[in-house]
Amino acid sequence: MSPRPRRFRLLQIAAVPTAFALSVATTLAWAWTGGVDQIGLPVGTFGDPTVSVPVLSPSAQQPGVPDILAPARRSSSSAPGSPAAPGAPVVVAPSAAVPGSPAAPTSPSLARRAATVTQPDLQQRRGGRCYTGHNLVPTCGVLWGVAPGAHTESRGASALARFERKTGRHQAIYHAYHGGTRQLFPTEQEIKIAHQPGQRRILFLNWKPESASWAKIAKGDRRTDAFIDRLAAHIKKNFPEQFFFAVHHEGENDVREKAGSGYTARDYAAMYRHVIKRLRAKGADNVVSVLVHMTYVPHAQKSWFSQMYPGDDVVDWIGLDTYAYSDPGYGHGRFSEVFNRRLEGKRAWPGFYNWASRRHPGKPLMLAEWGVWSSKRNPRYKAEFYRRMGSEIREFPRIKAMVQFETPSNQKGQDSSVDSTPAALDAYRKLGRLPIFQVAVTPRR
Repeated sequence: MSPRPRRFRLLQIAAVPTAFALSVATTLAWAWTGGVDQIGLPVGTFGDPTVSVPVLSPSAQQPGVPDILAPARRSSSSAPGSPAAPGAPVVVAPSAAVPGSPAAPTSPSLARRAATVTQPDLQQRRGGRCYTGHNLVPTCGVLWGVAPGAHTESRGASALARFERKTGRHQAIYHAYHGGTRQLFPTEQEIKIAHQPGQRRILFLNWKPESASWAKIAKGDRRTDAFIDRLAAHIKKNFPEQFFFAVHHEGENDVREKAGSGYTARDYAAMYRHVIKRLRAKGADNVVSVLVHMTYVPHAQKSWFSQMYPGDDVVDWIGLDTYAYSDPGYGHGRFSEVFNRRLEGKRAWPGFYNWASRRHPGKPLMLAEWGVWSSKRNPRYKAEFYRRMGSEIREFPRIKAMVQFETPSNQKGQDSSVDSTPAALDAYRKLGRLPIFQVAVTPRR
């Protein structure tokens, strides 16, 4: 055997450290994404999962999202229902289907974008972190939260503590509901929840002003205005940090499109404007307003749906309440189908994500309520839904917050508990550990 040339031996020696470096880089990249187990998609259950590096670019660099370093100023120049700016970017999710049809495949362009590691991604991997910025928009990632103990007698701090114990992680958002003109909020307990040492949280408070019709409130109902003034003074004195605030969430469910009803879509928009503008005028300018829709296609197809929008100047976030159903029918399928369901034909609907991205390109999106309704006939569906969501959520980069609606039984007896089965709880725990849901709460005033 003839000895190898010296040049060949040198090349061989040089190739060893190069191969080693590539191997280490590949291993680290896989570990950072969490691997198959982190995403919760075990090989064999649904076939080989697609594991991609999550796109965690800061919102300050995303079109239409306020600069996180900008001062917390508000502009009053926007007119109600103002159209999107010409040339504004539109993000369209690739998967949207008619009920009962399979999910559309992810587009090649989206797949390439998801697999691209940008400079901000590298900064995250080198020890950076996601945190809440201006108007509570996270610099990267998605805020993770819960409305614990809904429709039960055990709500508040005790329900939150139990939920965090069983899911194994801290909740960045705590969602609670209020109504009428008797109780001021945040309550003492809610303030303690937000300020828990080492476990700071963002409050998300829902209020239904039920003392008068929407039309009367918009015109300055005396009783409602008196409460709004007291509420503003209470907030200014006791809770100066920014918090999410929704006025009569899912208003479309109560629209009565009859002249003089006091509850038309235009009445809703006027009522919403009045509440937010009066609160801010009285000193509660730390409320980060969320307009919450039901994400129910039959409502969105109504001629009056677009008339519900109060205006860019009084809406900071667009909230969408969406639920998956374990049994086949409307609301059944993957996350991309349930959340962004699209209909073709005479009564076409582009899907809620597509609609919000086109109609309100400057607003961050929130799943203000989400969950999976259980079924004894299909007990495996919930766990499968959670497992897939880890990768599917990356198809919707405009979503900046997700709030689980946790109840063992709603008005219809439906169960959205994440621990309805051991497999569901395990999948939900793994979902919550994904890097994309790790956002530090850094309150602003």
